[in-house]
Amino acid sequence: MRSSFQLKLLSLAVATLGTATVANAAGLDRSGQDVSAFLQDGTYAELVYTYVDADVSGHGLNAVRKETPNPATGKPDISTTYVQGEATGDMTPSYDFFRYGVKADINDTFSVGVLYDEPFGASVLQQGSSNFVSQGGDHTINELTVAASQQLPTVQEAINAHGLLSRKAGILRSGVINGGKRIEELRQQGKLDKLPPAALKSYEDNKKEAIELLGPNLDGASGTVARLTGAINAANTAEAQKGQGTQVDIRTNNLTALLGMKFGDNKQFQIYGGPSLSRVSGNVALRGVAYSGLTGYDARIKPDTDLGWVAGASYSIPKIALKAALTYRSEIEHESSIYENVPATGKESSSKFGVKLPPSYNLDFQTGVNPTTLLSAKVRYVPWSDFEIRPPAYGAVTERVAGKPLPIVSYAKDQWSVDVSLGKRLAPKLAVSAGIGYDSGAGKMATTLGPINGYYSASLGAKYDVTKNWSVSVGGKYLKFGDATATLPTGQVAGHFKNNDGFAAGLKLAYQAK
Repeated sequence: MRSSFQLKLLSLAVATLGTATVANAAGLDRSGQDVSAFLQDGTYAELVYTYVDADVSGHGLNAVRKETPNPATGKPDISTTYVQGEATGDMTPSYDFFRYGVKADINDTFSVGVLYDEPFGASVLQQGSSNFVSQGGDHTINELTVAASQQLPTVQEAINAHGLLSRKAGILRSGVINGGKRIEELRQQGKLDKLPPAALKSYEDNKKEAIELLGPNLDGASGTVARLTGAINAANTAEAQKGQGTQVDIRTNNLTALLGMKFGDNKQFQIYGGPSLSRVSGNVALRGVAYSGLTGYDARIKPDTDLGWVAGASYSIPKIALKAALTYRSEIEHESSIYENVPATGKESSSKFGVKLPPSYNLDFQTGVNPTTLLSAKVRYVPWSDFEIRPPAYGAVTERVAGKPLPIVSYAKDQWSVDVSLGKRLAPKLAVSAGIGYDSGAGKMATTLGPINGYYSASLGAKYDVTKNWSVSVGGKYLKFGDATATLPTGQVAGHFKNNDGFAAGLKLAYQAK
């Protein structure tokens, strides 16, 4: 056995672990934005294929109308509680993606490289009979009536009241409210006796009917009309969309060019950086009564490309196979347009839309343990608590409920992730690796479009040298996701997701020449 460290064999033995990552580890994180290809010695190129299959399921919540006797008023107090509903089934379809990297030395000081990956994304597809799937008009108006119109005790009364209010809206607003003001003016002027008795009786009858239906606060009549109109619109849309589930498809593509410069007595230091080109696109379809008045909502984000930057520094001691690198990627702000359809309001719109992809910090470290064993670690930080997706029409609807525009996606906490692995050369051409990992997630109160709270992971990998320069690596990672409570932007709990897991598998083809 050789007494010196075989850096090439050791580093590629553990690099296999980087081929397997998972969607929604925290926020929208997917690839981990790895730059290890640029840190390799000599001329290097890699092509990596990753397949991810996560099983994320839980239960939605159903609204239940509760009446409690109130002796003081003689009428029941009405409230809404939520009980466990139908199981969601697996809401995360499998997906795959590629990444590649190319790096070359211009001389012993300067290096150049190009990296491609798909750093952020989300993939959701709900099926079955849960509250995240449209169950038709009757089911929808029943749930919305119970949750939002507690003064109307039955579905039929809600429908009847909607029709009545639509016909009587003008009377309630002008004939009753404005009519009442006019009667008061005549009374103050001493001219009330000149008002025809039939007109006064009509006013009193309409006022009595309005109070019986809406209560004494007639100024809220137009708001009630709007709520019930929205419920009917949502129910009609739900009937047309019956069987359709919530769907999300958000994708990003990133191309990074790097220039590195080595310095120091033994060229042990390196600084590197360059531009990072990002493209983002997405589609969102919200279905089911979990989304209340926003059920049936559709959004399409027009693809947009914008520019950010990358900067980093590394240090190496080849004698003991030590390498350490810290890499920063900037925030990238996309300005695009978005199409939105909000059935409850009956409005479609196209408007300007902006989203900021978060910055990130990656720390990569490795060191030799003995001539055939390498220890490596990766630490990543992403400030997801500063990230949000806030479509304009969606925000306008939620403002009526919450008093301010709400985002469709946001996160409570920042993400920390750590992966530690050990690589071992078993034969001149064969190396294996094993590792464990942890991801903090972005908060236990998760979005309904990605309801997991971090994970613990275990991984295995193997690398085989086909020739002197070419190698093939395979790897697999098992992930145990943290339990999460899914909430709507309003803070209302929409479901609970427990005991979920997933796996990722990767294949890498690499070339290296020194």
